[in-house]
Amino acid sequence: MPTPTSSRLSGQFALVTGASSGIGAAVAKSLAAHGAGVVVNYIGNSDAADAVVKEITDAGGVALAIQADVSKEDQVQAMFKQAVDHFGTLHIVVANAGIQVDAKFVDMSVAQWQKVLDVNLTGQFLCLREGAREFIRRGPQPDVSKALGKMICMSSVHEVIPWAGHVNYATSKGGIMELMKSSAQELAPQKIRVNAIGPGAIKTPINTSAWATPEAEAKLLMLIPYGRVGEPEDIGQLAAWLVSDEADYITGQTIFMDGGMTLYPGFATGG
Repeated sequence: MPTPTSSRLSGQFALVTGASSGIGAAVAKSLAAHGAGVVVNYIGNSDAADAVVKEITDAGGVALAIQADVSKEDQVQAMFKQAVDHFGTLHIVVANAGIQVDAKFVDMSVAQWQKVLDVNLTGQFLCLREGAREFIRRGPQPDVSKALGKMICMSSVHEVIPWAGHVNYATSKGGIMELMKSSAQELAPQKIRVNAIGPGAIKTPINTSAWATPEAEAKLLMLIPYGRVGEPEDIGQLAAWLVSDEADYITGQTIFMDGGMTLYPGFATGG
C-alpha cells in the first residue's frame, strides 16, 4: 500500500473494476493513498479482493469489495447501486477489468472473439454509462472536485500497435479508444472528464511468462527503449493524478505509459 502523499482526492469516492490484482489493485491502492474511498470490484477471487481492501484499511483508508461481472448489465447496475448506497455517490470510475483469450486468427472461434469484446469493450461501456448517470444525478460538488466526474478507461499500447495472435484483444482496445473519445466529446459540456491510460508491458499476472525469467525479460526489453518493464504502481500513480484537479483540463486523451514502446523501437536504427 503506497504511503499517503497528499489529500488530492479527499472526500471523493471511486470505483475500480478488476481491482483484486495487477493494475486494478495498484490503482485502487493509489487512489486510496490520495484520500479517496474505493470500491474494489472483482469477479471471482474474493480472498484477493478482501486482501486489497485490508491493505487499504490497514493504512487508514476506506474500501469496500463488490463482486460483479462487468460484461453483465444487471450486475454492473447492481454494483453501482451498492456503491452509491454505501458511499452516497461516486466521483471517479476506473474501467480496468480486462481479459485475454488468445488464438491464431484463422483458428479463433466466435466464442473467443465475443468473450473478450464482452468484457473488455462492453464492460467498459456499461461502467462508463453508469458512472455518467450517477455524476449527473448527484450534481456538482465544486468544493470536492472541479469536474462533475472523472472516468478512466484502461486501454493498452495495442489500441495503436497491431498484435498478431491477439486480434480480439487488440480490437477491443482500439474500440476502447473510440469509446473514450466519443463519450468524452459528448460529456465534456457537463464537466465529466473521460480519459484512457495505455499501459505497455507491465509486470502483472496476465503476462507473467513475458518477464518472469531473465531470458524472457531480456527479449521483452528489446521492445522497450527505456530499459525496464513497468510496475503496476506506475499506472496507479498516473491514475491518481489523472483524476485529480491537477489534470482538470485533460479530457478525451490516451496517455501511454509504456517506456517508449509506442515509439516503435525497431526503427531506432533506420528500420
